[in-house]
Amino acid sequence: MPDELKEIQDRQEIIDLTIAYGWLLDHGPRERLDTVFTPDAVANYMGDEFNSLAEIIEKVESALGRLTISQHLVSNQQVQLNGDEATCRCYLQAQHTLEGTEGGDNFIMAGRYEDQLVRTSQGWRIKHRTLTIDWVEGNPKVQSR
Repeated sequence: MPDELKEIQDRQEIIDLTIAYGWLLDHGPRERLDTVFTPDAVANYMGDEFNSLAEIIEKVESALGRLTISQHLVSNQQVQLNGDEATCRCYLQAQHTLEGTEGGDNFIMAGRYEDQLVRTSQGWRIKHRTLTIDWVEGNPKVQSR
């Protein structure tokens, strides 16, 4: 495959990975986050660090498992390739709903993901993800731990 086509394919696979993450968060099964992250991945979610795929899955499940529904949207993916490594940054907006929450059922978070990725024998995987929240709206009790 010519280099230009390989680069386009790599970029699209990385963008698809950012989209797959959101689908898995919202619809599961969250154990399949192994199709997004390396086993030794590190995630920094709003200052809290998780140092393995197992810790990431546990965090996601504890944060989202009790919700009635959530919807994670990603956009504006910017991919930089460097051989078998890459970076990707994108915006996100996540709506969280927990019916019956005192003060309102909805909470929205918006920010960005900044990822370091590596090509594996199974395809591109995130080895480090940082989530930064830029703004929130609604009832934070929905997302309370």
